[in-house]
Amino acid sequence: MRWTGTYRAQVTPAEEAVKCIASGDSVWIHAGCANPEELTRAMVGRAGELSNVEVTHLLTFGRADYVERAYASSFRHRALFTGPNAREAINAGRADWVPVFLSEIPSLIRSGVLKVDVALIHVSPPDEHGFCSYGVGVECTKAAAESARRVVALVNTQMPRSLGDAFIHVSKLTHVVEIDRPVIELPMAGQIGPVAREIGAHIAELIKDGDTLQMGIGEIPDAVLLFLKEKKHLGVHTEMFSDGVVELFETGVITGERKTLHPGKIVSSFVLGTRKTFDFVDNNPFVEFHPSDYVNDPFIIARHDNLVAINSALSVDLTGQVNADSIGRSIYSGFGGQVDFMRGAARSKGGRPIIALPSSAKNDTLSRIVDTLADGAGVVTTRGDVHWVVTEYGVADLFGRSLRERARALIGIAHPKFRDELTAAARKRNLI
Repeated sequence: MRWTGTYRAQVTPAEEAVKCIASGDSVWIHAGCANPEELTRAMVGRAGELSNVEVTHLLTFGRADYVERAYASSFRHRALFTGPNAREAINAGRADWVPVFLSEIPSLIRSGVLKVDVALIHVSPPDEHGFCSYGVGVECTKAAAESARRVVALVNTQMPRSLGDAFIHVSKLTHVVEIDRPVIELPMAGQIGPVAREIGAHIAELIKDGDTLQMGIGEIPDAVLLFLKEKKHLGVHTEMFSDGVVELFETGVITGERKTLHPGKIVSSFVLGTRKTFDFVDNNPFVEFHPSDYVNDPFIIARHDNLVAINSALSVDLTGQVNADSIGRSIYSGFGGQVDFMRGAARSKGGRPIIALPSSAKNDTLSRIVDTLADGAGVVTTRGDVHWVVTEYGVADLFGRSLRERARALIGIAHPKFRDELTAAARKRNLI
């Protein structure tokens, strides 16, 4: 217990802890539900003393006051994946956005290309050996904390102790701020609508007993889980999971027994969910957390036989190009792990990479199967990487298909209201 004296000496109020941040520093913020809000609030409280501080993180939930216009001379956000709390700042030009595969971010940090001077992290209390767990998210934060010159830890008695490659020793911490409050929660989608249910049912038909799954969060993944209750011995290797996976484990659907890598384990990088999920991962040897450069490595993913990767999209054009990060020229989210898992699943023996999306948007006034992607929209997953595309109207298998065959297949799963229009556009381009 020699570490206890060192630990106690590091404990300080948040306002004191963030004084280690200097003008010109690059600050990493723990992502997702682990957003260390007490530390970011204290940092923003020093805005008048700071200039040109770069604040970098993946998607976070909760407050992100440093992106506000009033603090533009003090902080500039660098988004590796964005959400509602930073989206406006990016599209207004007050923040930067980086197109990058989730699997490659840790190496960017370790190489120094993505500089981290100070890491603001949110962890569990130390165990008897002095190790704190990264709790609900290891992702890229472990690499950031190991590379940073200073590490400020929010130590929360309510942060679960996740297992795996998920620990940092107290000797690596510069300052400690102790709290006792609930971790930010992200509930599952409420009522699952009929469109998502139809998509979920189609995807479930592509899933077999013994498959290993990757899926994200939202209405469509939640809908897929509804149709898996009769499956057996499913496994999970995924960048993240939420409450629905816990329910399938509790009903015996997920056992991991047939996984060809890490059998008998759920392997993930972070969780987004409610207390139900947080309690499930707490000290649970069935769940292993690993950093993103391991979990999302396409070569690691490919070592799982029968890996089914389910990812969403904003639109898909008639040749199979997938837009998942932007609405026209406006940035909406990011690359995340979509391409990592699409490519890994494609190389898995028996693997199935799936892109899922509703056929339309805005009360059926806008087709999401489109002739060409909107002006300025980005291609996240190339047409060469796409295999299955699923809407509520069915499944299109595009792998190895010509542009003519792809166009016909995608028109077949488009909303009926837009099929004639898409057919005419395809003929005009000599696709069909």
